[in-house]
Amino acid sequence: MSLQIATKANQALTLPALLTATLINRKTQATTITISYEDTDSFDPSDKSAVCALDTGHGQSVSGDSTIVQKLLDVFADQLPGKLSHLEDEWLARAPKYASPDFKSIETALHELDSHLILRSCLVGYHLSVADLSIWATLRGNRAAYGYIQKDHLVNVGRWFRFVEESKTWLSEVIENLNVQVKEHKAVKAREGASYEIALPDTDKGVVTRFPPEPSGYLHIGHAKAALLNDYFAHEKYKGKLILRFDDTNPSKEKEEFQDAIVEDLALMAITPDIKTHTSDYFEDLYNYCIQLIKDKNAYADDTDMLTMREQRGNGIPSQRRDRSVQENLDIFEEMKKGSEIGVKNCIRAKISVDNPNKAMRDPVIYRCNPIPHHRTGEKWKIYPTYDFACPVVDSIEGVTHALRTIEYRDRNPQYNWMLDALKLRRVHIWDFARMNFIRTVLSKRKLAKFVEDGIVWGWDDPRFPTVRGIRRRGMTIPALREFILRQGPSRNIVNLDWTIFWATNKKFIDPIAPRHTVVMTDKYVHADVSGGPETPFVADKPRHVKNPDLGTKKVAYSRNILLDQEDAQSFKQDEEITLMNWGNAIVRKITSSASDASQGHVTRLELELHLAGDVKKTDKKITWLAGEGGQNLIPVQLVDFDYLITKDKIEEGEDINAFLNPKTEFRSQGIADCNVENLKEDDIIQFERKGYYRVDRAYHNGSPAVLFNIPTGKMGK
Repeated sequence: MSLQIATKANQALTLPALLTATLINRKTQATTITISYEDTDSFDPSDKSAVCALDTGHGQSVSGDSTIVQKLLDVFADQLPGKLSHLEDEWLARAPKYASPDFKSIETALHELDSHLILRSCLVGYHLSVADLSIWATLRGNRAAYGYIQKDHLVNVGRWFRFVEESKTWLSEVIENLNVQVKEHKAVKAREGASYEIALPDTDKGVVTRFPPEPSGYLHIGHAKAALLNDYFAHEKYKGKLILRFDDTNPSKEKEEFQDAIVEDLALMAITPDIKTHTSDYFEDLYNYCIQLIKDKNAYADDTDMLTMREQRGNGIPSQRRDRSVQENLDIFEEMKKGSEIGVKNCIRAKISVDNPNKAMRDPVIYRCNPIPHHRTGEKWKIYPTYDFACPVVDSIEGVTHALRTIEYRDRNPQYNWMLDALKLRRVHIWDFARMNFIRTVLSKRKLAKFVEDGIVWGWDDPRFPTVRGIRRRGMTIPALREFILRQGPSRNIVNLDWTIFWATNKKFIDPIAPRHTVVMTDKYVHADVSGGPETPFVADKPRHVKNPDLGTKKVAYSRNILLDQEDAQSFKQDEEITLMNWGNAIVRKITSSASDASQGHVTRLELELHLAGDVKKTDKKITWLAGEGGQNLIPVQLVDFDYLITKDKIEEGEDINAFLNPKTEFRSQGIADCNVENLKEDDIIQFERKGYYRVDRAYHNGSPAVLFNIPTGKMGK
């Protein structure tokens, strides 16, 4: 036989069958009934009471909570306690009355039960039966009822409830296992993230998505979300294609360096585009499509200055150039193509509307003149399409079926479709998803570039930057980055995320694989003499990670002279017993402070008495230490921590970001680490015990200190 339990169902309904099946297994001393757990609330969509499913093994199946308990009673009557079957059946029939989460609906039944148990220890007869087990399970699974019983409002029910629990000590173990299953299923759902069932239309005809970054900067975490979502829908959800298209339509900002970095960052995130293209591949097509718009009287040349144009668009005022003739517009477009004096003064605007309530529809600019050489096409072109024009056109040409883009483009969706309709091109389905915003974080490439130019940060890979390279340099792992972003899903809900959640996700990945090391800060570290320590220093092999033997071993040196942090030494009390990690207990026998530092409590020397027979579980202080004189070659290290670049959670529109720059965002401290740190390489991630997790930014070399960046864990949020 096999029993399936729905983990998302009301436990007041599932526990009776689960506990009865477990009782049978215990009575038969075998796995007579195989129990499994499914992440569902019902095994029959048309019957919400089908929270359990029993396969009898003879081609028969039974669903429903009380039905299964009755079936098990019939089949295993000889193994189960209780002799008064008709009375048991009556109580089993009552069990569902105690299952409702609405306390008022079960209150009367509970008081009736309390009255029944005034002179009884069991529901039926003088021995606990399946009736007791079933009613107990229902009450235990009902939070409202269980809470009421725990408060001793029902004296007789409480007495009986505890009697059942104490008589069947295995009950708590079964319930705990069920809760573990529930948590695991929830964790899987959390890892999978938000729902991806967004009903994209026409997916049966094939799915082609695209990620169109502008090569004018490095990818930041917002771009990473767009890339991963497009990759997910193209490759995992629908087995389609993903196009990586560089939107290289602004030669003033774009560089080959940025393009190469984008390709590298996508590869790091395990995103493999099926096709790599450039908008510049279609400059000829776009040029011809613009001519078509002009000839169809759907576009015109305009030399209105930028400020006036902005004012006119905002107030719904038509440009004086709006009614130029087709030929005049074509002639000016050719001047723009040449980059002539007349050409550079003009732009081409789509002739959509003057006063549409949606301002994105008010004659947007679709072509500009820019004589600066392009990093791919050189000086061939001096006119370049805007994103608003190029994007829908190239999407349609390249066969993109679904354009997934951030919600900030929503007002431009009608504009997107207008371009395609005006040019009689195939429409593309659009899905908007929420942009990923973080507190105290700037995601504007323009503002990030300004930080770089002004020397506020070291570069685009600065560990304080939200770029993919920046957060990786800080210590974020790619699997954690993917999980965090995909967990957000394609939701349209706009929220300001907290970095604590982001880094807490990362901790799950690094904690099991980060080797443990020891560092003592050099600022007034303290020498301690250890009575009972080895006469001659020695080195022993210890696990690099006690829970992960696959990481191998490290050298731990032992000596009668050890080094401790000043902060730890100041916390000690005379004759206090402490634990020296990786060694054992010791008793603080003497604390010496220098006269000059006495007022500040600086400790200059300690005397400890080794007490290896002491119980490490009973000490309050677990202390990291390093063997001193003659014990090992200590490695100098520099530990670096960081704070947010800005001090305000969200910079509002119109606010000067410079007013919220954090004056101090970098914190460096010096330390000495165990000899094993000498072998660490750049990008290695470790844990300095009691200090935190760190990524090696620069390895130790020829006496030059190793530089390690602190990796947040979600506690500090930095």
